[in-house]
Amino acid sequence: MSVNLSKGQAISLEKKDGATLTAVRMGLGWQAAKRRGLFGSRTREIDLDASAVLFAEKEPVDVVFFRHLVSDDGSVRHTGDNLVGGVGQGGDDEAILVDLQRVPVHIDQIIFTVNSFTGQTFQEVQNAFCRLVDETNGQELARYTLDGGGDYTAQIMAKVHRAGSGWTMTALGAPAYGRTFQDLMPAIQQHL
Repeated sequence: MSVNLSKGQAISLEKKDGATLTAVRMGLGWQAAKRRGLFGSRTREIDLDASAVLFAEKEPVDVVFFRHLVSDDGSVRHTGDNLVGGVGQGGDDEAILVDLQRVPVHIDQIIFTVNSFTGQTFQEVQNAFCRLVDETNGQELARYTLDGGGDYTAQIMAKVHRAGSGWTMTALGAPAYGRTFQDLMPAIQQHL
């Protein structure tokens, strides 16, 4: 059963039977919002990008995004860039896979972001979400809906961080401005 996360809500990534998750997928989906125009309703392609920034003691040590698809240690992998989105029915347009057992012990947080590479605001996006899936069985664990639009071009979506011997996910949903993860680094720092 999936949990619909609200901003700031945290969930443990421990399974019901007490075992810890070994692999998760952070999925991102979206559609371009229909706009009224001179010739009726139309949509414009929107290129949202998912990124994962790996931190050790509040210092960025690696990043996975559309130009660097696999972390240096191989524990985090991006499935590829989707330039237009459009699934919007629960499927992922972009995904980042995290093998939690392979994440080096010095990595204590992974921050997931989404940004509009082409610069459109979230007012032009609909049915946008990020979700966390148990990659071993495909079960959706949590979903965070990007609702309400806004004049921002990015969001600091969520973080997965070490909690004792396991991991916890916190939904952040913090609006930000920037077309790349590099633009978002000052905003990300506030959530470490």
